[in-house]
Amino acid sequence: MSTPNVIIILADDLGFSDIAPFGGEIDTPALQRLADRGVRMSSYYVTPRCSPSRAALMTGHHPHSVGIGVLTTDNRPNGYPGSLTTDVPTLAERLSERGYTTGLFGKWHLASDFTTPSPTWPTRRGFDEFRGILPGASSFYQPPLVEGEERVPIETLADDFYFTDDISEHGADFISRHAAVDEPFFLFLTYTAPHWPLHAAPEDIEKYRERFAGGWDEIRAARLQRLQEIGMVPDVDKLPPAQVATEWPADEAAWQIERMSVYAAQVESLDRGVGRILDALDAAGVADDTLILFFSDNGGCAEELPPGLSAFNEMVCPTTTREGEPISIGNDPSIMPGPATTYQSYGADWATVSNTPFRLWKRWVHEGGISTPFIAAWPHGGVPSGGTISHAVGHVIDVVPTVMDALGATADTEGTSLLPILRAPDERGAEREVFWEHIGNSAVRRGDWKLVREWGGDWELYNIRHDRTESRNLATREPELVADLAESYRRWAESHGVIPWQDVLADHEARGIPTARAVG
Repeated sequence: MSTPNVIIILADDLGFSDIAPFGGEIDTPALQRLADRGVRMSSYYVTPRCSPSRAALMTGHHPHSVGIGVLTTDNRPNGYPGSLTTDVPTLAERLSERGYTTGLFGKWHLASDFTTPSPTWPTRRGFDEFRGILPGASSFYQPPLVEGEERVPIETLADDFYFTDDISEHGADFISRHAAVDEPFFLFLTYTAPHWPLHAAPEDIEKYRERFAGGWDEIRAARLQRLQEIGMVPDVDKLPPAQVATEWPADEAAWQIERMSVYAAQVESLDRGVGRILDALDAAGVADDTLILFFSDNGGCAEELPPGLSAFNEMVCPTTTREGEPISIGNDPSIMPGPATTYQSYGADWATVSNTPFRLWKRWVHEGGISTPFIAAWPHGGVPSGGTISHAVGHVIDVVPTVMDALGATADTEGTSLLPILRAPDERGAEREVFWEHIGNSAVRRGDWKLVREWGGDWELYNIRHDRTESRNLATREPELVADLAESYRRWAESHGVIPWQDVLADHEARGIPTARAVG
């Protein structure tokens, strides 16, 4: 039986074309280095939200059937539990049974209770080590850190503490410690970057201001050109109309540039962390026999945080800094994002850039919400180097069977191993059906065809191989195919415990539960 080390690196709300190996202009040399060591996938899918993607990643099952239909709010008896079920083993538990040491550094977001240890905390779901946060977001300067099952006092953190760096440091140390004693290990690095809030060091932000001064239309067009040049989206020759028709605001240009510059700085800090991980593997001499998977949990996030926002609790959004200064919460063009005294997001226009060339964003199941950059490397496992692009379809439910296949084992999951595709990236793989549902947004892809709808809207049909930007709706031309795919979706939703969104909303209204912003 093979015993490769396994590392999964998960970004948070990273768009399809943000990083250099996928056409982005953000400086990401470590991710380029990783891509050059392995294979990229152009059609790797996740769910459109943080918690559901993590639930699918950990179990190999669609999230509704393992407790996470939306996020981590417990909405029983008429909604989802909001915690990962204990009836299905996690990937960490599977690997622990095979002698692996396991560590999670970063964000968990699979438990409804963030304060009291429960069977759904990472230390009780197969992880020997945990240092990170339990909710879906936090300040990068003063996150509600938990180590093991104990809260880390904020006052014990260094003055220059930055959450992304902390994740990277502990991940690299984990590699060094366990590689030194020749133990197979599973490292799960779950960065919160580049999820809002926009927090980054001034020196990282500065160099990007000139880079983004041309505005979102210019950046979006340049990204498409690079994507075409590298062959990432071979059948895409033009961009779909932007979902928000916002002209470049001359009176707010400096603020808009700053928002994207901070976002880019967050991505670059994540990339530096990936570099530390790769360096630690090289130093330990275990790089070639380590399976590494990198991707994001969903597409770029279009959420605007209105000024004076007060819907978050202190764990997610503190109201004062560690020094006692008030934090300005929400997107205010008169206040530049980046420092600890701010709490902002980068908005729909820049999220459209992040998801170039696709439609819509996080929360939606059009391509912009569910498509992520994906990189895999494993030299000793037969994954070729050179950054070859595979155009086969992959899904986040495939992670568990892929890892188990690397160990020479099988897993009773809904996914399929990606190893054959990764080892032969020029092959498109067998035709398959994959499904999505999130807050009423629904989709099914079968082969080249995708049926998709927004909550409350009609079904749309696209030949996704030749129209990845979902620009030519063929539903009226192919009514029989629409009916067939819709029936397939109905059967899947019924068998996986998908609660109709109208029923969720009706229950909330009956119980007087406001439809407040959920974090993830």
